[in-house]
Order: sequence, then C-alpha cells, then structure tokens
Amino acid sequence: MQVAVIGAGSWGTTMAAQCAINGPTILWARRPEIAKEISEDRTNRAYLPDFDLPRGLEATSDLRDAVRRADVLVMAVPSQGFRETLEQAAPFVRPWVPVVSLTKGLEQGSMLRMTQIIEEVIPGHPAGVLTGPNLAKEIIDGQAAASVIGMQDLVVAEALQPVFAGGLFRVYTNHDVIGCELAGALKNVVAIATGMAEALTVGDNTRAMVVTRGLAELTRLGLAMGGEAATFAGLAGVGDLLATCMSRHSRNRRVGEQLGRGRTIDEITSEMNMVAEGVNTCAVVIELARRYDLEMPIAEEMYAVIYQGRSAAEAYRGLRRRKARHERDSG
Repeated sequence: MQVAVIGAGSWGTTMAAQCAINGPTILWARRPEIAKEISEDRTNRAYLPDFDLPRGLEATSDLRDAVRRADVLVMAVPSQGFRETLEQAAPFVRPWVPVVSLTKGLEQGSMLRMTQIIEEVIPGHPAGVLTGPNLAKEIIDGQAAASVIGMQDLVVAEALQPVFAGGLFRVYTNHDVIGCELAGALKNVVAIATGMAEALTVGDNTRAMVVTRGLAELTRLGLAMGGEAATFAGLAGVGDLLATCMSRHSRNRRVGEQLGRGRTIDEITSEMNMVAEGVNTCAVVIELARRYDLEMPIAEEMYAVIYQGRSAAEAYRGLRRRKARHERDSG
C-alpha cells in the first residue's frame, strides 16, 4: 500500500521512515527546504539530528502530490493545525482511504478528538489513531517499542498493522478509539506536572504520587467521555504516561521542568521548534472537567501555572493541601 504521512516533525518523520521499510511511502513537509533535505540528503536535521532516513522514503512540499496516490493517509500535524491541513488535503484523498492520526491532543474551542475532526472533514473514511509509549528518537534508533491502532473497524485495523509494524516495533489493535485518543492527549498534562516535580527536587515518592493520581484523573475523564477502563491500563494509557513522564526526550516533561525553574510559558515555547501538546490540552481539560462535573486537581494546578501565573512551588503546595479521601474517589 502507498502511504502518505502528512507532517515532517520528529514523530511524523519517524513513522514515515518506519512505513518506508514496509512499502512505498511519501512524507509531506510544509517547508520545501525540509522536503528537499529528506529527498537529497536522507536527513531531517531540524527534528531528528544524527539519524539517517531510508532511501525508499520520498518527500514533497506539494500536498496534492503527497495525498493523491495514498492508500493510507497518516496525519502527523499538531492538533491546532490538524483541521486546516486535513481540509487542504481532503479534495485529493481517494474514496474509502483510511485516515490514521498520530496527534496526541484535543482541538481548542470544539474540544474534539482528532478522529472526530476526520469524520467531520472527510466523512466515509475509516478513522483511527496510532498511539502508545512511542518516543520518536528511540524508535528511529531501532529500540524495542509497542503501539496500538485504535479503530472501530478491527478488520481495517488488522490490515494496517503490517503498514506500521516491523523490526522491534510491535503494533496492537484496540476498538476503543475514544479511550486511546483521550489517554494519549491527557497524559501530556501529567507529564508537565512530573517535569515540575523534577525541577523542584520533591523526591521520588512525590513524583510517583503525581503520576499515579494523574492516571486516576485522566481515567475518570476518559470514562466519563465514553472510553473503557482497560484502555487506560494498557499501552495507550499507563504505558504512554510512564514513557512521557520519565523520559528526557519528552517535550511536555521538559516544559514542566522549565516552569519549575521559574520560567514563563512564553519564554519556554518561543525556544521550542516542536509543539508540546500538553500546554493547549490543559485548557481543554479544564473545560471538559467542568462539562462532566469532575474534580481534576493536578490539571487545575497545571492550568494555574501555565495560564494564571502561579508558581510551580505554589502548585505543589496546593496539591498537598487537598484532603485525602478514598483512593477511588475524585481529587
């Protein structure tokens, strides 16, 4: 199958390289100079320095050229540009072509998941998500990892497994699209909190508490929105959460570390050439928590730090002041 990957950031490039090992793959880059570098030098130094890309990988900055031949369309653009890019690609997508999102975020304003946007923009196409504990630099380096395709039609999901899997990269299937997408988006907020803990040197016990209670928070919201509990205990949930909270490669954890050192969110994001989805997702999570009448204290404290000027130290004091109830209760 011909695969088109839309978005040449670190994760889009990594998955395009993985797909290119299995079959013909074209990668769309918004910037012509990146497409030219990938095609001629087999590198993407802006996002994946020190890694060579497979010779079978094509690259282009022409969206029509990338999409018109695709048997599988893979969307790897940030959540806030997802709809616009897909709308631009839509006229060139052939009927019934599956569309798989790699994006771990929620659209601001509408609060929609990426597969919901796919269904709105190009209805009639099988929509799914590829998610899990997947750090781009480790996967492109050939280290063992696993992911999951969340798609309601498991026949299509199983047909897509060999498109993405290969080497030490395993791909499972899951029918719970809602749970897979929400777990991938919401864990980024917890990763910011974990990064703050690292900067504040609060100790391993505190970090473990934040990760565990963060998992409880995102699971509560996920269940309220229609996800399944088992998904949050699997690769898309606790697996992705652990990887993102622990890894030095995690952008969201890095944002939290910088916030913990007293820097503002504007200072931090102005220096990043990649998007930390947790920053935007945090605001959406607060709106969703209000809609579903849920307490999400970690998300609330992260929102206060990112958008209201609260210091990281104050946020952690706020978490400690909360009254402990039954572990399965909210808060």
